[in-house]
Amino acid sequence: MASMTAEAEAWGLPHGRSLTRADLADAPDDGHRYELIDGVLIVSPAPTQRHQRAAFLLAMQLEIACPPGLRVIPAPFDVVLAVDTVMQPDIVIGRIAELTDADLPAAPVLAVEVLSPSTRRFDLVLKRSRFESAGVAHYWVIDAAEPSITVWTLVDGRYGDPVRVTGDEPLAVAEPFALRITPNDLVD
Repeated sequence: MASMTAEAEAWGLPHGRSLTRADLADAPDDGHRYELIDGVLIVSPAPTQRHQRAAFLLAMQLEIACPPGLRVIPAPFDVVLAVDTVMQPDIVIGRIAELTDADLPAAPVLAVEVLSPSTRRFDLVLKRSRFESAGVAHYWVIDAAEPSITVWTLVDGRYGDPVRVTGDEPLAVAEPFALRITPNDLVD
């Protein structure tokens, strides 16, 4: 904890107020992922090889199926949901017209997180809640250890009951575009 405090002071983080998007500009390039949720800094360690492989394999499938007008972008890439909420989903699909070189300053069409032990609770509870509030139409969570895929879809401003598949069970979706995949497709 003392080293984290020392790094924060060396980084020049403000004290006594919530952090904003502007405060992330000087984040160190140290292999950690820096995100803001409601002005609170969330620091995650570099992901494992299994995590990265699952994200890569899914991103490839999404890219193949992605229609014109949308773009698949793997992490790290900022999704700015508010001045005090900047997240970096493992995979984001955004409308090309809304993307900048630096970030997506709008709700993505799809946000995907691959679970890690250190981020599991954030991904399943806090991030899901923020994506829902921001109007992210589709939120997927991949558990490469199981393997499983859980899909939430926004209905009347709320995420409905999730669809969850495991192992060789196929996930077939029509939105945000047609895709058929199994959790086992995301692990070697």
